[in-house]
Amino acid sequence: MNIDETLDFTPGYNQDGLIPCVATCVKGGEVLMVAYMNEEALRLSLQTGEAHYWSRSRKEIWHKGATSGNTQKIYSMQLDCDQDCLLIKVEMPKSKDEEISACHTGRRSCFYREVKLSSDGEIYLIKSD
Repeated sequence: MNIDETLDFTPGYNQDGLIPCVATCVKGGEVLMVAYMNEEALRLSLQTGEAHYWSRSRKEIWHKGATSGNTQKIYSMQLDCDQDCLLIKVEMPKSKDEEISACHTGRRSCFYREVKLSSDGEIYLIKSD
């Protein structure tokens, strides 16, 4: 088994030049969202201390919260064992109703639907908020 123990930073971007990034809440560890970074978004995130992503739909850098105010202050960034996925621990500002909103739908997390399997084998979703 070849285990990478190096401290050389060599992120494994995919064929589109992107690396997935899982954003979790620094308090409690809840997964808030998954997005992608390109080399520029990663550099901006490290330089500013706030999450920047690559918007695949708009084909541009996306500073999370630049328009909504729901910025993500980065407390730590980790790279997985294969250097092809990032994990960031973030803090987000609370809204007027004392909730944070990482999702564009206004929800705290992008993961608000649970996947279920019915007794007849059909796959369906249940909202968990």
